[in-house]
Amino acid sequence: MSQQRFPPSLRPIAASRLAGMSAFQIAATAAVGLGVFVYYKANGPPVTGRPVFSKFGFHKLKLQSAELINHNTKRLRFELPDPTQPSGLTLCSALLTFGFPSGGWKPRPYTPVNDLDERGFIDLIVKHYPNGPQSTYIHSLKPGDRLLFAPIPKPTFPYKPNTHTHLTLIAGGAGITPMYQLARGILKNPDDKTRISLVWGVNEDQDIFLKDEFAALQKQHPDQFKATYVVATPEKGSKHLKGFVTKEVLEKVEGVTPGETKVLLCGPPPMEASLKGKKGVLEQLGFGAKDVSSF
Repeated sequence: MSQQRFPPSLRPIAASRLAGMSAFQIAATAAVGLGVFVYYKANGPPVTGRPVFSKFGFHKLKLQSAELINHNTKRLRFELPDPTQPSGLTLCSALLTFGFPSGGWKPRPYTPVNDLDERGFIDLIVKHYPNGPQSTYIHSLKPGDRLLFAPIPKPTFPYKPNTHTHLTLIAGGAGITPMYQLARGILKNPDDKTRISLVWGVNEDQDIFLKDEFAALQKQHPDQFKATYVVATPEKGSKHLKGFVTKEVLEKVEGVTPGETKVLLCGPPPMEASLKGKKGVLEQLGFGAKDVSSF
């Protein structure tokens, strides 16, 4: 599949607008600035011999498999053009997906959850939102169908090992995927001594769809990683905290201390607003704007 770059007339706009933007803002800008014409030009022969997403470009990937991992979430595996190459993505990288439900142009960012060194495929975890056109479209795909992808040129949080002694990762719902990618990448690197506290807020116990994976990380790295789950409506006998990610919850999490930890957020807008907004939970705990970043 041929690789398409920003047209010369759009490169200055792309450079200025993509810097510092959120993934959702990038998605909207990419859709408007590049236009549907890219879709029709992204149908050439496969690019082989180098990682497909090592440079900006549009690529249609074939769905290999789709597994329902809870009542509304699927894990989908897409084949890369060259089975001998990894994706070319780095930690904290995400991909824009471009679907065309009902003939519309619907971009949305997703973070691959497989090991970035694995070759020949990427895995996405996609939660289905009943009123979400892109998640509905992706959930409708069958093995053999294709989806259009493009890498987001600049990670929202460009990670460098050992920059922070401690990271507090706060996720809500499907916002866990960039946190999982980052935590696993840090813990995989024996030279990276960054400690990690994960706080994941979900609606029900069954929404903790990466529980086994995080349990394995905690068992392998007990002094470096700890996960805390907060469930709005826990099942009977649940061992997890009940409610939402509040000031009282974060005060119980080891390491959530201003001046000693960097906080990363990824979740629904109302959750992020309650945590990051003016007089929000993190400000009440003493965190300044420079201490908190969002995916």
